[in-house]
Amino acid sequence: MPVLPGAEPFLHEGGDVGVLLCHGFTGSPQSMRPWGEYLADRGLTVSLPLLPGHGTRWQDMQLTGWQDWYACVEVALAELAERCERVFVCGLSMGGALALRLAAKHRAEIAGIVVVNPAVRVHGLSAYALPALRHVVRTTKGVADDIAKGGGKEIGYDRVPLHAAHSMRRLFALVDGALPQVTQPLLLLRSREDHVVPAWDSERVLSRVSSADVREIVLEHSYHVATLDHDAERIFEESAAFVARLAPRAGQKGGTGG
Repeated sequence: MPVLPGAEPFLHEGGDVGVLLCHGFTGSPQSMRPWGEYLADRGLTVSLPLLPGHGTRWQDMQLTGWQDWYACVEVALAELAERCERVFVCGLSMGGALALRLAAKHRAEIAGIVVVNPAVRVHGLSAYALPALRHVVRTTKGVADDIAKGGGKEIGYDRVPLHAAHSMRRLFALVDGALPQVTQPLLLLRSREDHVVPAWDSERVLSRVSSADVREIVLEHSYHVATLDHDAERIFEESAAFVARLAPRAGQKGGTGG
């Protein structure tokens, strides 16, 4: 199936500091594209892949699982690590879980992590019903478009494939167990009001990682897809400052310093 207009992956060749951006479950690179372009404009090398099964139609996602999504970002990380002297990983929602798993598995290759409204658990009765329900019901209502800003639009599926949701649940269990292995500097931004991922997930991440350099920022004016919402500019600025602090020559070629 052709990729939906606007959901295409994004790659920018910049300096010796690279940033990998991971989008969320049933979403697409569109939700992260302004962030990627902001970082690219500051001289960074930016990779924003399209996760398998995303950006086309929900039926395609029904045939994929967390191993496919994780393999995609792991390959993108390897390509950045080969190209850049330092690499940072950023993620939104489930993309935050993927970023945290990368950080736990590839500690030497990742200089820092930025997560926005990270998801690390499926909540409520659906968490217990998914293993059996997915064999009876194919989909449930979508979770895209949780945006406070008027006119804000996320390119995402209007249905959630339950086989894929069950696989995401398994990913979350693995990520939660590996959080103590995350040691890199961490910037976590979460929305005060989020109708998709509760504050519990961010609290869980902050309480379990082993990072000594941790900062939390609460976004007062955005919902779940904060990268397309009122606080988007702050996310972009804070992440760029985070990268610049840890890699002082970010955006320049010929070495990152620090």
